[in-house]
Order: sequence, then structure tokens, then C-alpha cells
Amino acid sequence: MYETFKAILVSRDADKKQSVAVTDLTEADLMEGEVTVAVEATTVNYKDGLAITGKAPVVRRWPLVPGIDFAGTVISSSNPDWRKGDKVILNGWGVGETHFGAYAGRARVKGEWLVPLPEGISAHDAMAVGTAGYTAMLCVMALERHGILPDRGPVVVTGAAGGVGSVAVSILSSLGYHVIASTGRNAESPYLINLGAAEVISRDELGQPAKPLAKERWAGGIDSVGSHTLANVLSMTSYGGAVAACGLAGGMDLPASVAPFILRGVSLLGIDSVMAPKAVRLEAWRRIGADLDLQKLASLSTTIGFDGIIDAAHDIVDGKIRGRVVVDM
Repeated sequence: MYETFKAILVSRDADKKQSVAVTDLTEADLMEGEVTVAVEATTVNYKDGLAITGKAPVVRRWPLVPGIDFAGTVISSSNPDWRKGDKVILNGWGVGETHFGAYAGRARVKGEWLVPLPEGISAHDAMAVGTAGYTAMLCVMALERHGILPDRGPVVVTGAAGGVGSVAVSILSSLGYHVIASTGRNAESPYLINLGAAEVISRDELGQPAKPLAKERWAGGIDSVGSHTLANVLSMTSYGGAVAACGLAGGMDLPASVAPFILRGVSLLGIDSVMAPKAVRLEAWRRIGADLDLQKLASLSTTIGFDGIIDAAHDIVDGKIRGRVVVDM
């Protein structure tokens, strides 16, 4: 007899109406993969919120266990890279979209999708980082590769009170950058300053249709919003600067002109966390272990249990979540 465990299952009926339920599964219900992991911690990302609420077509297989990342312990493996007892992290690879994800007591995945839990970081801490924080680090690394270092000038972070933004502000400030945090929640200014922001500006400054070129305000940026916000960030980026784009909370469109690119030599750096090569993932998690202040990490995260996932998914889509949400399983 297989042991049962709780799971969240997203289903759709013949009329394509989505429903979400808590159910019991066994390992026999899991999808294919060489490694089975006891999920110890997960998180609620914006994408997870979209998957559970159905407000965007994140889920592409029905029924599905959502949840795009987890940390836990290997309980069985036929992959030579992993053995029982190994501590692992998973981010992306279609998990929680086309493959059963993190919102269950067990997950079975391909071994190549996993990376080791860094020394000194617990499963809980890893999910306080989660896909949002790992994506933030990918953005920081992209800016560094482009030469956007602290001595080049300020860096703006949009959606700064969200998951990606909160971790980005923390990492950038710890590396010595002058961070300008943009948020639509003015009450979060003390929180962002505590994370290391040097300035906090209202998202209203960036939310209107952008001029082809505006006054130069920053050397670079990390944008998780898209649409008019990204267009404005680009128009205000100084000569030779760069902006790392990783999200679409404000829309998938980009109503911008080519002026920043051809008149100021600005670069737009696309960041994908889902299919990033393993070498890049390993470097990102190494940097997270080295550059992210765990005390700040604790201050930007809240903890819930499994039973709070569905409510948190709705809250994150409605813009009611600050920072990161960790789910202790």
C-alpha cells in the first residue's frame, strides 16, 4: 500500500471551467521522473497565483498539481547524480505548468531539473528565495555581465514590494548599489528602505505612456512589471545602460520606441528562469548563498502552512502580498 499525502489539484470540466480542490494522492499518482522528493518547503509565486486562480493560462495539463518550485529531501532515485537523503531545490522546467508540481507532499521529477541545496541554507530559506529570488539573482548577474556595476550609477527596481523586487533590492543594496525602489504601495516605503533601498518612488511616475526619451535617471534596472512601466524605465536609462526584464505583472505589451536603443545604446536583457541551463542555475544559487543577507531574507518573508496556499494565491494576484511567502509542508 502506498502512503497518502495531501495535494492541491487544479482541474477543468468539459466547458473549460477551472476548479481547485485539496485531495489525497499516493506516489502511484505522480508523473514520470527518476527522482522522488519529500517536499519540505515551497512558496507562492505570482505565477502560482495565476495558475490557481486561472487568471492566466499557466496550467497546460489537466488535472495538475501546481507549484513551480520546492525544496526537500530525495527519498528514492534511479539517477546517478542523486541519492536518498540528498537535499535539493527545483525551480521551473515546466513543473507546476505541465508536470505535477510542489503543492503535494511528494514530487517526482527528472534528475537534471534539480540543483543541490547550498550549504548553510535551509529548505525554508531556499523557498524564501524561491523562483522569485532566483530570478532576481539572474537579473543581477545579467546586469553585472553588461558592466552595470555600483560605480555606474543608480539602479531602479520596479514592483519592488513584490517577490522578485524585494529580493532584488536586498541583493543590490548588499552589493553596494544605489537602489531606487518603485512601488504602488506607498505604505511599504519603510519596508523597502529596511531592505536597503536608497530611494522609494511611486509607480505612478512610471505607469503612464512613455516618452521616446526622457531624462536620464538610472544606469540600469530590474523590471518585473512590463508594459508602460518597462517602457518608461527604458526611456529614463542613461547612455550605455541596461535593463533586465523578467515579468509581466502590468501586462505583456511593450509600448516603447527604439529611441533608447539607437540613441543611447541602452540594452534590454531578457531573463528566463524556467529553462535556464544548469550551470547558470548553480552559479545563481551559489551567489544567493554568498550575497543574500539571511536576516533581510527573514524580514521580507512570511510563513504559512499547506492549508493557506489557495488563499495566498488569490492574495498575490490581487497585489496583497508583500515580499515572499514560504509554505512549510
